[in-house]
Amino acid sequence: MLSRLFRMHGLFVASHPWEVIVGTVTLTICMMSMKMFTGNDKICGWNYECPKLEEDVLSSDIIILTITRCIAILYIYFQFQNLRQLGSKYILGIAGLFTIFSSFVFSTVVIHFLDKELTGLNEALPFFLLLIDLSRASALAKFALSSNSQDEVRENISRGMAILGPTFTLDALVECLVIGVGTMSGVRQLEIMCCFGCMSVLANYFVFMTFFPACVSLVLESLGLVLVHAHSRWIAEPAAQNSTVENSVGLDENAPKRIEPNVSLWQFYLSRMASMDIEQVITLGLALLLAVKYIFFEQAETESTLSLKNPITSPVIVQKKIPENCCRKQSGLLKNNQKSNTVEEALVPKDGNAEVIKPVLAESSTKATFVVGSCNPVETSSFPNGKEEEIELPKEPRSIEECVRILGNAEKGAKFLTDAEVISLVNAKHIPAYKLETLMETQERGVSIRRQMLSKKLPEPSSLQYLPYRNYNYSLVMGACCENVIGYMPIPVGVAGPLFLDNKEFQVPMATTEGCLVASTNRGCRAISLGGGASSRVLADGMTRGPVVRLPTACQAAEVKVWLESPEGFKIMKEAFDSTSRFARLQKLLICLAGRNLYIRFQSGTGDAMGMNMISKGTEKALARLNEEFPDLQVIAISGNYCTDKKPAAINWIEGRGKSVVCEAVIPAKVVKEVLKTTTEDLVEVNINKNLVGSAMAGSIGGYNAHAANIVTAIYIACGQDAAQNVGSSNCITLMERTGSTNEDLYISCTMPSIEIGTVGGGTNLLPQQACLQMLGVQGASQDNPGENARQLAKIVCATVMAGELSLMAALAAGHLVKSHMIHNRSKINLQDLQGTCTKKAA
Repeated sequence: MLSRLFRMHGLFVASHPWEVIVGTVTLTICMMSMKMFTGNDKICGWNYECPKLEEDVLSSDIIILTITRCIAILYIYFQFQNLRQLGSKYILGIAGLFTIFSSFVFSTVVIHFLDKELTGLNEALPFFLLLIDLSRASALAKFALSSNSQDEVRENISRGMAILGPTFTLDALVECLVIGVGTMSGVRQLEIMCCFGCMSVLANYFVFMTFFPACVSLVLESLGLVLVHAHSRWIAEPAAQNSTVENSVGLDENAPKRIEPNVSLWQFYLSRMASMDIEQVITLGLALLLAVKYIFFEQAETESTLSLKNPITSPVIVQKKIPENCCRKQSGLLKNNQKSNTVEEALVPKDGNAEVIKPVLAESSTKATFVVGSCNPVETSSFPNGKEEEIELPKEPRSIEECVRILGNAEKGAKFLTDAEVISLVNAKHIPAYKLETLMETQERGVSIRRQMLSKKLPEPSSLQYLPYRNYNYSLVMGACCENVIGYMPIPVGVAGPLFLDNKEFQVPMATTEGCLVASTNRGCRAISLGGGASSRVLADGMTRGPVVRLPTACQAAEVKVWLESPEGFKIMKEAFDSTSRFARLQKLLICLAGRNLYIRFQSGTGDAMGMNMISKGTEKALARLNEEFPDLQVIAISGNYCTDKKPAAINWIEGRGKSVVCEAVIPAKVVKEVLKTTTEDLVEVNINKNLVGSAMAGSIGGYNAHAANIVTAIYIACGQDAAQNVGSSNCITLMERTGSTNEDLYISCTMPSIEIGTVGGGTNLLPQQACLQMLGVQGASQDNPGENARQLAKIVCATVMAGELSLMAALAAGHLVKSHMIHNRSKINLQDLQGTCTKKAA
């Protein structure tokens, strides 16, 4: 609820920047005017002599101020160092300029409005620098700058505000409470600084929530117009100020006279703030030097560190724009040696802001263009003036030694090497082939170079021509989904539905190359919906891992089995297992012996994840604890095939694995006849003799169905699941009975005891797969009830399997199967007539 309010606020501010800016400035001017023209009109040092107060300077004041200034210098140093990891000096410049300047101005106005003297402002300057936090402003600017259009700017600002707003609000409240304690310290200078600090925190919060996002939105919308207006105002401002000064003197003869008639109020305050001691000058000077250093002189070094030192765990790279020919081609693939272009990169910070930046990944400004092979898509340049930085590369390859020096040079790197030179470095073992994506300036170029190296080793060098690889976010793949990448495989995705399940409608995505599958499943969904929909229940939810351990003797193995099955032993194992994750909770242990080998089947809930990695970690910790109780125990393997994963196994069919789901529906006789083109009697007859008797004759384990694996695999591929787990997940028994008052309606049920599925981790992190999960409303982890999204997806799989079973069994009962496949599952394209295909005519 709170995030939603901040999101609405951010959308309003970004959509109405002029109104917000004008309102903020108007409020500021009103506060100044109320103070300047009401109440006490005497300002110490400007229009009357300040009373001279003798005050003893305590040594404690000097010590506190000195420590504060030293901390301010260190804080500024580390803050600029951390901000450089955000990847763009322009983001830092915009955020720093607006945050520091506007916060200082608004803080000054607030303090002046509250009738606080600014005579101690120069002492409080280091304390003010400690209160400025540029990370959130930079993160919000990063959200905005990752957009392609003004609508995306507004949406990204609102998303950033939803994420940053609640935490910043809490931080502001805590800072005020903590700093407010200093006002009761009894040290006068510290009390002044703390009072000023509380007001500055509130002013900073006001700026961040209103003025700053409005300015960012406005700058990105009409930068040129803003610059023209600013330039015209700067030119006209001196004359206006002079006229104001001349006309303002003598408004009231009884008003206090200025000590210096030609000094305006603002000039007085600026001169007062500028009258700093030598230590304040040193502090401010160091801050400015550090800012200049980290904005303009540290870019090359930072990028080199992030790209070379830790290739596997380096921050995710979001390509703001993939220019045409971003992956350089050599003379063997193109007619001429083309010049390459650099790609701007935005790096996700390594600290806790990862969750802030992550949503921008999903809306990367990479243009969604489908390209196969070496085709060159024409794209609109995203650079401001349509100009791209060009790097002149030699036509002749340079020596290995020179290439190694260029690669290790922080200011140059791989973008100053041709593809042929990179390949020579790989062949010379200076670059590991599996690190190409990490060491190149773009991951796509690394994939392109690997394709070039592979093509030369294939029987047909042009084999990869129709395997696409461009315009894909490889940052989500590296270190998570695939290695030695050479492209991606486009698979057609169809939709079946609406599927009416548990009083909700679902459009089910199915990725398949089998004709008739989606159409048949869609017919089953229609029949279920016309019958009033399906109902489902989750019977059990627990992933399993079955390690094998060995004891010196079978008798000792039996003793361990007895101990594990005792309440005390299970409690000890559960404590060790549950300590490894906030989701993993050990449910039960199933133990069996084979001689002196002991097989222990751990079963645990895993939240919304499929959970193999989670439960493996818990199993490893529990086995270590078991080894403490029985030192003679030897762990043979963390997986002893007693799980069982990706293999047909009766234990999964009987005990269940993952999600155990049952789904049922009643299909009226009229729907059976008009939609399924058959009768209830024929459907029941075919189901008994095919799915039950036929599967039993074949000795099938969990295969008492028509084609559950078809639907399971199609949904798994579309939704980013482990497709190999269709082996156990397809365990299903389909039952059909006659029902109703006339015994002509059809009752159908599908029971699937081992659906291994999840909505987080693995392939669910890829954007196309996330889109399919979003279609079903189950993308990511459930915030209200952990594990609910994965359970809902399992129920959808089971219901869709039932729809597929219903339609296929109807086709078999009516004798339409072969006919429909001949019509819909036979390609009408003559492959011999296609140009560029791998099919060749017989000589």
